[in-house]
Amino acid sequence: MKKVNYFDLFNHILLSLVALLCIFPFLHILFLSISDGKFIANGQVTFFPKNLNIEAYKYVLTDSKLNILQGLTNSVIYTFFGTLLAIIVTYMTAYVLSRKQFKGRFFIMSLFIFTWVFEAGIIPQYIVFEKLGFVNNPLVIIIPSAIGVQYLIITKAFLEGLPYELEEAAYIDGANDFQIMWKVFLPISKPILATVGVFYAVFIWNQYLIPQIYLQNPDLQTIQVLLKKLVISSGDSNTAFQTIIQNGIMLNPSNLKAAAVFLAMIPIVCVYPFVQKYFKKGILIGSVKQ
Repeated sequence: MKKVNYFDLFNHILLSLVALLCIFPFLHILFLSISDGKFIANGQVTFFPKNLNIEAYKYVLTDSKLNILQGLTNSVIYTFFGTLLAIIVTYMTAYVLSRKQFKGRFFIMSLFIFTWVFEAGIIPQYIVFEKLGFVNNPLVIIIPSAIGVQYLIITKAFLEGLPYELEEAAYIDGANDFQIMWKVFLPISKPILATVGVFYAVFIWNQYLIPQIYLQNPDLQTIQVLLKKLVISSGDSNTAFQTIIQNGIMLNPSNLKAAAVFLAMIPIVCVYPFVQKYFKKGILIGSVKQ
């Protein structure tokens, strides 16, 4: 009979409880959003939903005054192109700075770190961005986020840990630097690129201050800015959630806000399953130089 390892059993139970605690807020928001508002108003929805329906989602997605669907579309577009550009630029920069034959790499890396530690502030940033034409321009979210120094350091450490013999063999076979970067090192860099890609995507998706300052056009605003207006600052009668009856279901501000918040979470949460197989490996290899 196999002996029970109580330490492993305790770890499994503890981690399961932590996982349940992490997922509880998501389930709570979901169950609120699909419950009938009259049960929420009466305090009968403590956790599990009552009178399941999706009327709250239909309402927040179709009401033109709320502009939720436009905000979601904008955020998806900004996140997709911003993450794609960030991965390409970060990889190319990290590759160059990881090559021993590039003599100025330490100086340039020091400049990147300097900009990471010291920031000029919002006012100088606004002046620069205005001169560059970034005001009311979606590129203000995509281009300035193209390189995160912390992710550059992780990617650079990963590339420095790869065998130098790969580069030497490619040179012997007649490959140039560009071919080595894209055909030799890129295929084996998928774990770290998937990892930093997730970080970039989450960062861009959660951007609030930048779109709040620079994207004053309502048609360009992100879901995060709209959530702030609808969920936190819902004093404006034109955008505030109100109790309504739709298809025989009562919708009150509680489940309408829950529906809006859950819609804002779903797209970025759906990214993780596609990169999960790379995530653990990328974190370990990218943060510890081999």
